[in-house]
Amino acid sequence: SLPCTSPFTFRKLAGCTLFITGASRGIGKAIALKAAKDGANIVIAAKTAEPHPTLPGTIYTAAEEIEAAGGKALPCIVNVREEQQIINAVEKAVKTFGGIDILVNNASAISLTGTLETATKKVNLMMDVNVRGTYLTSKACLPHLRKSKNPHILNLSPPMNLNPMWFKNHCAYTISKYGMSMCVLGMAEEFRGEVAVNALWPKTAIHTAAMDMLGGAGIEKQCRKTDILADAAYCILTKPKTFTGNFIIDEVLLREEGVKDFDVYAVAPGHPLMPDFFLDEKKLSGSQQEGADGAKVKTESAAAKPSGPVAETFRVIQGSMTEEYVRSTQGVFQFELSGKTIACAASPSKRHWVCLNRSTLEAGKLKPTLAFMSGKLRIKGNMALAIKLEKMLSQLNSKL
Repeated sequence: SLPCTSPFTFRKLAGCTLFITGASRGIGKAIALKAAKDGANIVIAAKTAEPHPTLPGTIYTAAEEIEAAGGKALPCIVNVREEQQIINAVEKAVKTFGGIDILVNNASAISLTGTLETATKKVNLMMDVNVRGTYLTSKACLPHLRKSKNPHILNLSPPMNLNPMWFKNHCAYTISKYGMSMCVLGMAEEFRGEVAVNALWPKTAIHTAAMDMLGGAGIEKQCRKTDILADAAYCILTKPKTFTGNFIIDEVLLREEGVKDFDVYAVAPGHPLMPDFFLDEKKLSGSQQEGADGAKVKTESAAAKPSGPVAETFRVIQGSMTEEYVRSTQGVFQFELSGKTIACAASPSKRHWVCLNRSTLEAGKLKPTLAFMSGKLRIKGNMALAIKLEKMLSQLNSKL
């Protein structure tokens, strides 16, 4: 997908050793496979040793793919919450490959829930994996990275946008991801001239197993493939160590490197893409977003059509609720239309609520996920349930 004239299409990572957390699947594995094509050594530091009941891949299946791609693989059972497991994997990597040249802190935990809805064990998980795990893995690798000719640390974390919008709906998750970014700020300055430390974040949602769990069936059409982050990471990791302290957005970097065709990265070329968290709408070309081919594409209008009587809206929604939909959604949604409410799906446990307070819902054209991420829609409660509204409202669109 990269232009043949690009400076990062050569085997620049041949012989380099990459220590990648969470590399058994998703973005981490995509970065590993990209480097493996150069003939790199990959340390797969992840906790999935046995097949997961719902998630694809283990450290051993990932190792097979890496070897098939042309690299050398070292699968290591590592839960980044356990410091000794990190230390053991680092020592094994150095003993096997003679050192470590690159660390990719990719392992991450997510819970898109408000403060009162986030269980303490979920808070601990996100802080332990995202912040503490990143810090401890970096600490363990740094003595070896400093011996490399061109060492890099790359964290999969966002630019630190202090817009309150990115805190109010999932405060704990935001704190944990920004903690990874603060590691970039601090370590880039602390090890300036010795080790490059940067952050990489996608402009759009990326199709991974986590996204499937959050958004449900059909969400992949609004996402890009993991390949775009793999290509962007390769570009960063092949730059000199003087390139440090940067918070990089994948598409922005690749455009600077000469990539013009972004259609190859789309799961469903031509379909509107969902912007990722922590990127304000004004940073995504205002009220427009760039299409897969770089052209300006208008986002769907939220201008209201005549909605008809509120009672008719209630009738349409009630008539569309089926047992199958309620069973698959397992959530309670409250719509507020002209001061009236209706519960459109129920669950056995009514602990989770998503309240959507926006008159444009009556129009039937508002895409909740896109509107939330661009700041147009306020959501209170469980964000994962809110994402599931996307499919339902699209089904109701022709009736409302």
